[in-house]
Amino acid sequence: MNINIQLFAGLVELFGTSVLHITIDQDAISIEDLRKLITDKHPAAASQLQTCFFAKNQAYAGETDWVTSADELALIPPVSGGQPTLYEITYDSIDAAQVAAKVNHPNHGASLLFIGTTREMTHGQRTVLLEYEAYVPMAIKTMEAIGQEIADRWPGTLSAITHRLGKVAIAEASVVIAVSSPHRESCYEASRYAIERLKQIVPIWKKEIWEDGSEWKGSQTGPWNPLQMTNKE
Repeated sequence: MNINIQLFAGLVELFGTSVLHITIDQDAISIEDLRKLITDKHPAAASQLQTCFFAKNQAYAGETDWVTSADELALIPPVSGGQPTLYEITYDSIDAAQVAAKVNHPNHGASLLFIGTTREMTHGQRTVLLEYEAYVPMAIKTMEAIGQEIADRWPGTLSAITHRLGKVAIAEASVVIAVSSPHRESCYEASRYAIERLKQIVPIWKKEIWEDGSEWKGSQTGPWNPLQMTNKE
C-alpha cells in the first residue's frame, strides 16, 4: 500500500518535500503506527513529529484511527498562535537561546539557563562521547510533570526542558533547562530541582563510550525506585 502525506510550513523544510511517500506491506495502518513508522525512518524529526497531528480526509484524526491508500492524509504542525513546546526531545543540536526564550516573561526578574554537556574526563577516565536513548512519549510526559511540580512548588515560576538523544560529542549539550521567576531565590532553587528530578524519574538512558569500552549508566543517586520518589524529596 502506498500512502501520500501532505506536509506544510516547517515540515516541508525538515523533510525536504511537500509530500511524504510511505510504502507498507498491509492494507491499512493506524495513525499511531504510521507516526512510529515515520519517526523510525526519520529520527531527526522525532521531536517535531510529537507536536503534530494527522488529518484524515480534511479532519483531525486520533491515534487509534485507521487509514488506507484511499484516504487524503496530511501532517499538521502547530498552527500560528499556538504556545511553544516547553518540553522537548530531539536528535538535533540544542539551541540554548531558543530554550531560554520560552520562559521569558515581563514580570520575571530572574532567569537561569542550565546546560548539561559531555565531560571528557571522569574520575581519570577519558570519555569519547555519550549516547542517549529514551522512551520518548513517557519522557515528555514526565518532563511536563516536573514542570507542573515546579509551578506548584514555586508559584509563578516557568520552566522549559529540551533533552537530546543519540550521540553527543565532547562539550556538546545533552540537556538544556531554562527557568524564570519573579525572584532569584525561586529561580535558583527551581533550576536545581529540575535537573535532579529529571535524573530521578525521566526515562532517558546514558551510554558512556570510552577509548577502551562503554557502559550504560543507571541511577547514580542511590537505590532507584521512581514510585517512591515524590516531589517532596
